[in-house]
Amino acid sequence: MKYRPDVDGLRAVAILPVLLFHSGVSGFSGGFVGVDVFFVISGYVIALSLLNDLENGKFSILRFYAKRVRRIFPALFVTVAITCVIAYLLFIPSYFLDFSKSLLATSIFMSNMYFWKASGYFAADSVFSPLLHTWSLSVEEQYYIFMPIATFIIYRFFGKRWLLTLLPVILVSFVLSVYATTTAPTANFYVLPTRAWELLLGAALALGMIPMVRSRWLAEAIGFLGLGLIAFAVFTFDEATPFPGLNALYPCLGSVLLIYVGKSPARPLATSILSLPPMVGIGLISYSLYLVHWPIVSFFRYQTLDHPTTIQAFAIVAASFILAYLSWRFVEQPFRTPNPAITQPRLLAGGVAAIVVFAAAGAVGIASGGFPGRTPDFTEQKIAGHEQWNQGKCFLSNDPDYRKWSADDCAITQSDGPVALLWGDSFAAQYVPGIAANSARIPMKILQYTAAGCPPIISYYSYARPRCTEFNANALKIIKDLNIDTVILSARWTDLQLRGLDQLESTLAQLKPLGTKVYVIGQSPQFSTSVQVIAYAKGSREPDAVDKWKIFFDPAINAEIKHYAGAAAFIDPLPSLCSGVECPYREKGQYLYEDAEHFSVDGSKLAVAAYFPLVGPAPLPAEPSPAPVAAETVSDLR
Repeated sequence: MKYRPDVDGLRAVAILPVLLFHSGVSGFSGGFVGVDVFFVISGYVIALSLLNDLENGKFSILRFYAKRVRRIFPALFVTVAITCVIAYLLFIPSYFLDFSKSLLATSIFMSNMYFWKASGYFAADSVFSPLLHTWSLSVEEQYYIFMPIATFIIYRFFGKRWLLTLLPVILVSFVLSVYATTTAPTANFYVLPTRAWELLLGAALALGMIPMVRSRWLAEAIGFLGLGLIAFAVFTFDEATPFPGLNALYPCLGSVLLIYVGKSPARPLATSILSLPPMVGIGLISYSLYLVHWPIVSFFRYQTLDHPTTIQAFAIVAASFILAYLSWRFVEQPFRTPNPAITQPRLLAGGVAAIVVFAAAGAVGIASGGFPGRTPDFTEQKIAGHEQWNQGKCFLSNDPDYRKWSADDCAITQSDGPVALLWGDSFAAQYVPGIAANSARIPMKILQYTAAGCPPIISYYSYARPRCTEFNANALKIIKDLNIDTVILSARWTDLQLRGLDQLESTLAQLKPLGTKVYVIGQSPQFSTSVQVIAYAKGSREPDAVDKWKIFFDPAINAEIKHYAGAAAFIDPLPSLCSGVECPYREKGQYLYEDAEHFSVDGSKLAVAAYFPLVGPAPLPAEPSPAPVAAETVSDLR
């Protein structure tokens, strides 16, 4: 195949936004779309390679996988090996246990499925997963299972009708991605069925017989449009942008246009820019740069438990480039150079052996529980919290079936007064211990109606938890049947930002005709990681100290929630608990949170007493009875 420097330059366009976004350089809030550019490039290059083999009579599944092993495995497993050593030296046992699980998943190219189930890409604690970025490699490897076979079948039996056969698959995958943007956003981000259309766009461009652009002005327009679409996504998208779905069209179509116009003999300015030596040079090391940058970011964030400053961000970028060049020069290049001694069977056997070795390492780490003997000065405490959420009856976790709920079993307080309903997910359930402890100050009967991962949003649907829809719908029936006077809504609102906090209005609209008083409790503090890790790394050793740390989200979210709460009474927890963006997580040796975000029993008591609605003033202490006057005193007075 003819070498195209502009395609390597496009790889630079893909990796630079990812690197700068992850490193914390401001202005690249949508840098994550660089992965989508990579998907289109990969689909294009792989399809061209397969077509070349077919037309030259060299097609072989084993040959294809041998080439993939030579291209992907050396740099990947060298990076993973070094990452394993550093994680072993730095991570506390629970973190190394999670790392070992991700290592096992990465080794067998299933890390996208692991991270889908374990954590969202934009979740606060995801930054402490040094192998998180391998999810995209897993998507591509899964794609490689099907694409060679599909290409062979289309070439052999469908007369090379590429667009006719690929277009329906592209459309189905794209429609599924658009649908999953709101119904299953985490799965949509990670899994192959909703990402396949991006790879197949590149493949269709390579395989389809699309006329070449010869008009100079048209080529220039297409080139600048391609650059503009990618730039628009990089500089305007952020973590709250629904993605991939429709919004993924910007980077993907931009990439398709740039690859397409790069073949034009008119050679537009966009192609010339991509072909500049610095762009090509970055593109050549882009794979190693992608591999090494995220572990650097992850370990840096674990050590500092903070966002990098501007200087630190550029230091991360510089370190990434240095390590990427070393990886490209001394790992990638030697293995990509043909060696007669490394035959195809040996290459494939070596690839299988690497998979087995690293999968076994992950399994050992899991079996050991994260090697707790490495940190004798750190013991994770058992912090009381969720055990008092009335799990299985009033807080439904694994299977939120509303039929398991009973009003008789879920009264947190006992009163003959009006009835209130606490409705929400775990961020509503976290108030239960505090409500019970302050029940003497609450003149109402409060019923707990909570379920894991089910915010109190009537329009909410989750592919992972489809029963949330009927669980929330049943809340309206409970309010009607039991004559609920007051409803208190609480949730992990930071999750809903990706879907739109305006969805709160759907619940309030349904509650308005029922005549209930509605309170909306805003987002309570969330930290970047477990408070025990923060205390271990940054906490005071003084027994009477108040330890504080920064919350990881923008406090402005509560202003946005208040806006959508409309006429409902809104309660912002942050002014009662925090000073600016720093919030106490431990007071006098007692943890106020049991993990990175949920109140402990002590924290729940404090929060409920501070701002929970319906809580009356604390009773005044009883005045002491006058002490009896001693006989001799009376005698003296006389």
